[in-house]
Amino acid sequence: MGEDRGCNRPCVFRPFSVKNESVVSSMTRCALIGYGYWGPNLARNLYDKRDCDLRYICDMDEERLKKAKDKYPLVDITRFSSTVFEDDEIQAVFVATPIASHFEVAREALLSGKDVFVEKPIANNTKDAEELIKLAEKGKNVLMVGHTFEYSPPVLKVKELLDKGELGDILFISSIRVNLGIHQKDVSVIWDLASHDISILIYWLGEEPSSMKVLGRGCVLSAVPDVAFLSMDFPSNVIANVEVSWLSPTKLRRTTVVGTKKMLIYDDTEHLEKIRVFDKGVVFKEPKDFGEFQLTYRTGDVISPLLENFEPLQAEVSHFLDCVKERRRPRTDGECGLRVVRALEMAEMSLKRGE
Repeated sequence: MGEDRGCNRPCVFRPFSVKNESVVSSMTRCALIGYGYWGPNLARNLYDKRDCDLRYICDMDEERLKKAKDKYPLVDITRFSSTVFEDDEIQAVFVATPIASHFEVAREALLSGKDVFVEKPIANNTKDAEELIKLAEKGKNVLMVGHTFEYSPPVLKVKELLDKGELGDILFISSIRVNLGIHQKDVSVIWDLASHDISILIYWLGEEPSSMKVLGRGCVLSAVPDVAFLSMDFPSNVIANVEVSWLSPTKLRRTTVVGTKKMLIYDDTEHLEKIRVFDKGVVFKEPKDFGEFQLTYRTGDVISPLLENFEPLQAEVSHFLDCVKERRRPRTDGECGLRVVRALEMAEMSLKRGE
């Protein structure tokens, strides 16, 4: 949850403060557990939505709760998640606690009959992820994972271009996601940052990595890797390289996709042109004699496609609330979360083996 994926906006007036029973009854009654790094962004979106009634904000830290109460005086605050689970009126729970507690909190929420939105990753191992999926299926609850980038306009646009074959067959993908901080004491940079790139790659390609080699180390705390280089192979013969680090003088969020027809750069730090498509490539011609092989380099137009303008987190929260109301499976459901956790475990095992 160390990724910067949102912005702060002032809260707006919400109509449920007026006792309008018809309006209140149409809202989904929600609770937020975890008000640390990412929780405030979720709280803002939930509080601003007219179809959501944010009833509780829960956190173990008294100072955080004080800040929450100052900002959202109409919302009940509590240190005890049991208060949320025991309230039969709560329909959905948003989990934004540290990664190590995702499973336990989400599990208790599902057992209490709530629909659950849990921040990425869904759990810190595949066994726990699979159990959450089974619990949700057994209770017929909605279970969704916060893979926010899969709801962002540039990532959606790249998916559209790939599905249309605009770039041809994909040869390789290279990504860098680095910044200075925020160091996590209980999780490596792989689980914190690489989870974003892995979820994006699986979403774009429609397949999980078949193998992975990882090189990394803990530079600040030897037991906690804060820089890592992940090399992945996919069943379709696409190869991908992902660099993640909490130790960089600048913030970079840049992905290059190279296909047989065209190439693409997605830079999430760009304000105007987050995606640029390059009509560039290399064509190999078989020699007709014993002369040297010939390469033809093609250079054409550079196009920046028009992107929709909306906040990914807002779209993600809206999608979850719609799924709760309509009782349907979310796009980033438990199975989606499980695929990412499997890849993260593969990365962790490779790092430990030194391969």
